[in-house]
Amino acid sequence: MDRLADGGADIDFAVPLAELFGSQAPQAGVAGSVQGRVHFTRQGGVAVADLSLSGHAELTCQRCLQPLQLPLDSQGRVALVETSGAAERVPPELETVLAPGGRTSIGDLIREEVLLALPIVPLHERSDCAAQPAAADEDRHETHQPFARLAELMKRQET
Repeated sequence: MDRLADGGADIDFAVPLAELFGSQAPQAGVAGSVQGRVHFTRQGGVAVADLSLSGHAELTCQRCLQPLQLPLDSQGRVALVETSGAAERVPPELETVLAPGGRTSIGDLIREEVLLALPIVPLHERSDCAAQPAAADEDRHETHQPFARLAELMKRQET
């Protein structure tokens, strides 16, 4: 990472999410793809990776179990440190990634950024979700009030 940071290297990527996560997918059946760039610099003697990505994830809505297209657009800035002791010297505005021996995987950096961008529970907007009843169904639905006449019946029994 030191050579990349010292040289101000840029690495462009385009990767399918299924390949990125493999069997470690956060949700079953995650699909889609992301593309973007990692730009390496040095800040305060620490290697820094500026990551920007965009794309889409194809997930399953947990309300209606239908496909859900989720746009991804994210940027992150991480300090790449070799030891946990070096992490203490990283400026607070940077996230920290441990890179033993000065090495890390670009895929790991991308995977972490995608995980931060994905919702914990993917859901359609309420108006777009197939699990929502139609407006006509809501109008026909009556509210049952089993105790509505209870006071009246109790008065009859008292007399």
